Amino acid sequence: MNRHLLFFSVRKTARTLSLRRPYHHHPGHFQQGRPPDDHLITRSCESWFLKVVYTLCATHRPFESCVDFFSQGLTSSNAFHVITRLTDPQLAFRFFNFTRITLHLAHPSSTYTFLITLLSTNGRLDLAQQVMDFMMADGINPGRSVVTLFLTLLVEYGKLDQAKKFLIELQARQMGMGVFQCNVLLNLLVKLDRTPEAVSLFKDFFTHHARPDTCSFNIVMRGLSRIGQVGKAFEFFNDMDNSGCSPDIFTYNALIDGLCRVKEVASAHDLLKQLLSKDDICPNAMTFTLLMSGYGKLGRMKEAVSLFDEMIQFAIKPNSYTFNVLIDGFGKNGDMSSAVSMYEKMLLNGCSPDVITFTSMIDGYCKNCLVDQGLKVWQEMGARNLPPNIHTFCVIIHALCRENRLHEAHDLLRKLKGRNIVPKAFVYNPLIDGYCKSGNVDVANAVVLEMEEMGCVHDKITYTILMIGHCMKGCFFKAINIFNEMLVTKCIPDDITFKSLVSCLLKAGMVNEAFQIKKKISEDLSLGISLVTRDANLKSNADITVAV
Repeated sequence: MNRHLLFFSVRKTARTLSLRRPYHHHPGHFQQGRPPDDHLITRSCESWFLKVVYTLCATHRPFESCVDFFSQGLTSSNAFHVITRLTDPQLAFRFFNFTRITLHLAHPSSTYTFLITLLSTNGRLDLAQQVMDFMMADGINPGRSVVTLFLTLLVEYGKLDQAKKFLIELQARQMGMGVFQCNVLLNLLVKLDRTPEAVSLFKDFFTHHARPDTCSFNIVMRGLSRIGQVGKAFEFFNDMDNSGCSPDIFTYNALIDGLCRVKEVASAHDLLKQLLSKDDICPNAMTFTLLMSGYGKLGRMKEAVSLFDEMIQFAIKPNSYTFNVLIDGFGKNGDMSSAVSMYEKMLLNGCSPDVITFTSMIDGYCKNCLVDQGLKVWQEMGARNLPPNIHTFCVIIHALCRENRLHEAHDLLRKLKGRNIVPKAFVYNPLIDGYCKSGNVDVANAVVLEMEEMGCVHDKITYTILMIGHCMKGCFFKAINIFNEMLVTKCIPDDITFKSLVSCLLKAGMVNEAFQIKKKISEDLSLGISLVTRDANLKSNADITVAV
């Protein structure tokens, strides 16, 4: 098709369609004798032109063969419309690159932003990086949102070095986003339980390229505190002054949390007293609550309540998290009357109970062998239209199974269907174990099928329970098959799994099969299990207690 003929035939078609409209007087039509407005013809022409451009792109026609045609009517504005309608991200990038380099179109920031988002969310971070480079080379400052998305996906895809390099470039170009975006990445790494990488990023970036702010220090200290490295967190705290940063309440909260996690509650309390003596920083509800939680986990509820009273004296209003910590602490320490009293105080203070509140109450009743009371709280959740979470199910199902109320637990477990809850193996395992111990292995297998239908993956405890259950029924080869399935699915057995199965086989006189199990594990070095290697040793393990 002749390039010029194609263009003019489109124009002719559009004009012909417009001129063929009836000219008699009718709402929405032209009056007789009046030609159509020029802007309608122009808009129709552009619409047809863009349809042809889109068709050429979608059929993967070489762009270079259509240069003359594209140059007749393609602008940065209508090029954007074509790019947004191309479903193939790589094709959209190629068209953008062609129009930018060959047709010399100066694209607006919206085109760059759309394309970077499209490519990033489709995993084409290499192409998104190129568009980002073009954008900055063309003197367009990328917005915080698109930069944040791009950097976030780089980290999630394991490209931290590339993210660091881009951060450095942002800082070198003095775009005013370097420190902010670094903090975004530090926070993301901490949330992904990659605190050591966050520490590395902090040191690399802030040693050579920028000065950290208080937020930078707080994020890293929070991450270190959460993984129990409170000593390193204090090293950062002591270095804040050298960087011209002053600690704030979030700094102290991170340190108090870290000290409580390693059970140094007395030191955490000293830090709170130090904080109370300051004029420029005031503790908040979180400060007191973190310390209450520390005391509660040690069973020292008297000190936790004393802190609660002190908090009220300082006119600091407790929140739902505060009450939940105290309710949970009382429940775990067997003091359900105090837990109920704190629940009532929570309501009087205008704090709405949430799923954590009720789960803590249920857990407290169940730990104190008051499962029926726990079920009443479960029913109250339903009356309040407050859906349980996976941990609520876990608490009540575990408790029912401990009391051998397997049918009730099974009925409750079936209620997981249709809920927006991702099922976990630790919820199903107690019921499977209960049925196996009672000799109902077939019913246990039915629960396993329900578990699989819900998309729940077995863990090593599930496999161990099933192996022992089948051995107890004399189905030893079925148990061996389950063990082999465990290896195939890359679920790594631990020492309890191995010894339990081997013990059952040896007690059944299946020495050769037990030896083959041991040999299979010993040969698979990737499992990392330290096992005996001599046949004589294996045979001497016949008296190992089966762990259920």
